[in-house]
Amino acid sequence: MKAWLRQLFKTDTKISKKLRFSEEKKLLSILFKTFAHSGDSWFWLIGLFLVWLFSDGQWRDRAAFLTVGLFVMAGAVIILKFAIRRPRPEGEWGQIYRITDPHSFPSGHAARSAALVVMAIAIGPPWFAVTLALWAPWVGLSRVVLGVHYLSDVIVGWVVGAAMGGIAVLLKPWIMAAIDVVLGVVIGSR
Repeated sequence: MKAWLRQLFKTDTKISKKLRFSEEKKLLSILFKTFAHSGDSWFWLIGLFLVWLFSDGQWRDRAAFLTVGLFVMAGAVIILKFAIRRPRPEGEWGQIYRITDPHSFPSGHAARSAALVVMAIAIGPPWFAVTLALWAPWVGLSRVVLGVHYLSDVIVGWVVGAAMGGIAVLLKPWIMAAIDVVLGVVIGSR
């Protein structure tokens, strides 16, 4: 490993350790854990499925588009995680993440939150985009504070997520056409 990269990782580890906090502060612990889990993929996929199932028109289309966009983003994150294979920081919290996904770089939660913000800005409404833009930084920072990611994992996650969200927005006409075809085959014409 190059000396500059080794120094960068060392600095990243030092900063990330300083950002971690003691779980003795119960209220803060609950708050950070709530934000950390609010970026879970299963949470978003179930939520988007329920929006799609119980709505129609624009919200149904938004839910379908966001779901496809999240799958595109997840593919990019998984490829990067398995190519880089950076282990998670040592710690006790987040055993489910440590077991199911031992690689920390980039943060999938940070990428997911950034992708959602970019896609929400493009598809509206404004209140939805603003809400997600206020939520996204807390998801990423909570992952560092709780010790399941390094700060660089989160920063790169945000960049990857924003880029993949932007690509999904550029591909939106084709994504929506593909969704229409699939739904037409599966459940009949919309």
